[in-house]
Amino acid sequence: MEGVVAQKSSVQDDTRKRASFLDTVKTVLAGAIGIRRKEDHERAPINPVHLIIAAVLFVLLFIFTLITIVKIVLS
Repeated sequence: MEGVVAQKSSVQDDTRKRASFLDTVKTVLAGAIGIRRKEDHERAPINPVHLIIAAVLFVLLFIFTLITIVKIVLS
């Protein structure tokens, strides 16, 4: 019985250590405007693959938004 409890707690610890993709998106957005706190950074270790994907998507969305605004203003 103790082995089962130990396995459950280790699984819960693993899930707490990993940040979700949504946490990564929040991190990228907060970093883009410069409001991320140090304790948030220390609390949720970010998966590097998620970080790269979220950052590239944010940059593409940002560029698309700027192009759209320029087209609207110039038309």
